[in-house]
Amino acid sequence: MGRALELAKIAASTEEVPVGAVLVRGTEVLAEAHNRTVADADATSHAELLTIRSASMVQGDWRLLDTTLYVTLEPCAMCAGAIVLSRIPRVVYAAADPKAGMAGSLENLLQEPRLNHRCELTSGVRAEESAELLRVFFERLR
Repeated sequence: MGRALELAKIAASTEEVPVGAVLVRGTEVLAEAHNRTVADADATSHAELLTIRSASMVQGDWRLLDTTLYVTLEPCAMCAGAIVLSRIPRVVYAAADPKAGMAGSLENLLQEPRLNHRCELTSGVRAEESAELLRVFFERLR
């Protein structure tokens, strides 16, 4: 989560919403990214999606088995769907997102029993640090 927070700070320094994500298998980092929606002019350039795409290309397979995704903000519906579809077995996130979070805040797509894959979920890891980054970022916009 420390590295994901570093990536979130990089995102904030480039006027992106401060979200960072890191995908690991054991002790190996497969991929990492921060939000790039502004830089890419692409609503799908969330940290989680960029990380998933990169890891899939690196390993040559869309199934990201035996991995853990660390992300600084609770995944939205789009990212939660990609996490489920890529078969990531474990997600650890920092701050909850009461407006768009789909890992327990609004709904819990990551553990939806009707889907063919569910994730182990850990929330609140270094949540205060992530929430503060987000608070400061959005305060500056106002």
